[in-house]
Amino acid sequence: MTTPALPSLSLSDAERDAVAMLSATATEDTWRLRTLDSYYEGLSRMANLGIAVPPALQAIRTVTGWPRIIVDALDERLDIDAVRCPQDPGAEEMAGAIWAANELAVESQLAHQDALVYGRSYLAVGVDDFGDPLVSVESPQHMSVDYDARTRTIRAALRLITTGSQRSATLYLPDQTVYLEGSGTGWTVADRQPHSLGVVPVIRLANRQRTADRRGSSEITEEVRALTDAACRTLLGQEVAREFFAAPQRYVLGASEGSFQGPDGTQRSAWETYIGRYLALERDEDGAVPEVGQFPAYDPAVYGRIVDTYARLVAGVTALPAHMLGYTTDNPASAEAIRSAEARLIKKAERRQRSFSGPWSRAMRLALQLTGTTGPVPVVEMQWRDAATPTVAAQADATTKLVAAGVLPADSEVTLERAGIDRAQRERIAHERRRSAGRAALDDIAATLHPADREAAA
Repeated sequence: MTTPALPSLSLSDAERDAVAMLSATATEDTWRLRTLDSYYEGLSRMANLGIAVPPALQAIRTVTGWPRIIVDALDERLDIDAVRCPQDPGAEEMAGAIWAANELAVESQLAHQDALVYGRSYLAVGVDDFGDPLVSVESPQHMSVDYDARTRTIRAALRLITTGSQRSATLYLPDQTVYLEGSGTGWTVADRQPHSLGVVPVIRLANRQRTADRRGSSEITEEVRALTDAACRTLLGQEVAREFFAAPQRYVLGASEGSFQGPDGTQRSAWETYIGRYLALERDEDGAVPEVGQFPAYDPAVYGRIVDTYARLVAGVTALPAHMLGYTTDNPASAEAIRSAEARLIKKAERRQRSFSGPWSRAMRLALQLTGTTGPVPVVEMQWRDAATPTVAAQADATTKLVAAGVLPADSEVTLERAGIDRAQRERIAHERRRSAGRAALDDIAATLHPADREAAA
């Protein structure tokens, strides 16, 4: 009788090197990811130039919220409507069940949001405690990967979690998943779970890749951060000016020293002098009345115009309509002008849908592979909601014209999709059609029977 081999409780040299390299990569990216997160959350602190802001007012914070608007405006147009397997209806039903069981309709939004903020996010595929496929979304703040740009695959991935003084990690390899516990300055293997996938079960969603930078880059670019800081400094200048110029600055010429002293000869405070003494100034010894004047107050509209200029610059950099950033004009834009302004944003969203479709398809194929079904894994396609957000009336009108022209059949599910009807409603419509067809068939059969037979059948 052979004794089964026990899993190794120590890391091999190759595994130890992979953990060290991926840990160093995670440490290197920490500062940049936290900076991007602080801009998205509105927690970044702009640099004080130390010229116009006195020390007592340096603690005042001003926030524009533009980085969040830039990310959310694009993220709101990236909704996955359904998972399709055109060549295998059975696999499509199973993929839909996996999608629903993992609540990916909601989790996918988190993956897209992180990819837009940080430049990338990750999908990890495995099994839960019951052996069912488990697809989870991982933040780049906890996950680092060794990516092969030539084959566009991941050679190894490491998920690091630190809670207080406790450290844990998960090392994903092409043949197994290794669970680690921190022990002093090293790692101890807590468990190993072999798998037969043949690839690392981690998929990366990269935003705005370049050939020289496959990691992806954030929508909160250097230009956006610089313009956001400039707008915040302008708003801070407005706050400082309000404190200094809320009350008009005045001057007095030719007043005697006694005008600024109390009955006992003590010097009055500046506030007391400003409030009361200007109203009762005495003539000087020559009988002349002191001259009282007021300096011109600042115009707060100047700061608003500067912020509007920054808003237009941000709109040009990000393809975002200026009105979404708070820039308004005296003449509101027409509906046609608004749609025209959103053209670049819609095109940008469509490109993100195309670039994110591949990773989602690979993740769902791995999940289907983990179900243990035999045969080749089918092609998986992601069906995205229209990024242009047309109105229901416009969708229905366009679909009706395609049906009238014979391009689409009236009873096709594709026709229902183009009309904007969601999956659940399409299934109900199909059920009602089958039931109506069944009733019609029974009526046709009953019509061919003799009246006596129809009464007996009834």
